[in-house]
Amino acid sequence: MDIGTRIERRQRRYEKPRLIRNYGSLLPVAHVDEPSNRGPVLEQLLDHLDPVFGGELPPNAYVHGPFGSGKSAIVRALFAHLGGVSRDTYSIVHTSTRAVPPTVPEFVYIDMREVTSEFAFCHGVLNALVDEPVPDHGVSTAEFRERLYTLLGSSQAVVAVDHVDDPGGIDAADLADLFAGLPSTVSWLAIGRDDPDETSLSRDTATSIRVERYRRRVLVDVLMARASAGLAHQALAHDLARRIAVWAEGNAHDGLTALFVAADRADREGHTRLAEADVTAAIDEIPRPSVSLDRVLSLPANKLLVLGHLVDVDPDDRVSVTATTEAISAEPDVDLSAGTVKRFLYEMAETGIVERVQSHRSTGKGRPPSRLELRFPPIAFRRLYDFQQ
Repeated sequence: MDIGTRIERRQRRYEKPRLIRNYGSLLPVAHVDEPSNRGPVLEQLLDHLDPVFGGELPPNAYVHGPFGSGKSAIVRALFAHLGGVSRDTYSIVHTSTRAVPPTVPEFVYIDMREVTSEFAFCHGVLNALVDEPVPDHGVSTAEFRERLYTLLGSSQAVVAVDHVDDPGGIDAADLADLFAGLPSTVSWLAIGRDDPDETSLSRDTATSIRVERYRRRVLVDVLMARASAGLAHQALAHDLARRIAVWAEGNAHDGLTALFVAADRADREGHTRLAEADVTAAIDEIPRPSVSLDRVLSLPANKLLVLGHLVDVDPDDRVSVTATTEAISAEPDVDLSAGTVKRFLYEMAETGIVERVQSHRSTGKGRPPSRLELRFPPIAFRRLYDFQQ
């Protein structure tokens, strides 16, 4: 034990008890370096990627599974580790008869929630392959493609393309077109929720890998591990973790969100342990079905600003989209016209971030107005949005 640790231990003796010790470990949008109990899926992915250890390129593939099954966490963790291997070719075992060890391809992860154009896609791939910063303006898409073609002409790359079927992004059917202008030294690993027979990706992939929802016991372990890393000692009782896991039905995103909201509530109440009431309140706040908080937070800054105020709008001002627009537009930090605010609200309704629900009224003519309902838990969004600012 070093001197700093000894001093911190003595300081803690005089601190008031704290429930939340590490917010980062509790964030439902954070991915761990080593996903828990996902060995079989990792083996399937490694089986598919096995050719890279011999210096060859694997075929295209599609990883799919329901919301909250951990697809992104698994692929991101695996590609992060493989990226280290690709930077150290001598980590590959080779025989004495091979004069030069095989070159491992580069591993690139692209989140399609952040890529809304061919330009952004080429920029993201190139940025991951080179050490120097890549300009995000003043360069054409054609120039980026030419540089990528030259760069990949002498090397190989496997590109993981996540969230290919999210609403509002680049259509999965256009994914093959994004790679069409790149050399044959590139293969891709698409990640989405749709089954292979429901997407055009099956035409361009050699294999598909299914990721199932978390089993209840495994999800309990995930929740307890996150609580152990982020909360005070024994702050989450096993029976409460089990209750969250039963409610979440194998959806790790919803389970971790419930833990985060419950911990935030308990901390604001001055508790040193999570109580039944904290878990109940957290579960009641999360809509079913809900939308990924990661997807919400990936919205452009202006839409996030509007959404941040929508969360705080008084219920009386949510009776119609028009009333909600007026309330948000009146905020001093909203430098947007009412028309733009309303357009943003409608666009977010079209992509499922919020939902338009028809209001009930007994008087008046014409179609009843519609109000907006959130498809994500407001407390979790508010805390995460504030962290970003």
